[in-house]
Amino acid sequence: MSPKTYQRYTPEFKEQALGLLSLGKPVADVAQELQISSNLLYAWRSQSQRTQGGSAGLQAVGEQSEADTLRALRRENARLQAENDILKKAAIILGTKPQLNSAK
Repeated sequence: MSPKTYQRYTPEFKEQALGLLSLGKPVADVAQELQISSNLLYAWRSQSQRTQGGSAGLQAVGEQSEADTLRALRRENARLQAENDILKKAAIILGTKPQLNSAK
């Protein structure tokens, strides 16, 4: 049984494929046009986003994209809700009434 050989693509070819995706072309169309697997395109896109620092892409130094900001705010919101739940449970255990927040 012979070992499976894989096609190697140049970085320029990958950039060209990702460029077509960034123009708004569907992954299936680009994959068919370039005669490659759509899964391969998804993998290249994921790898490109990871190497560019998430969804930041090309941005000025110190600038965050809206998606990154939203992700950070959701993470902070979840942490604060968990802390609030812990404090409510502690208040019940200690026998005190939790303060109601009228600013909801």
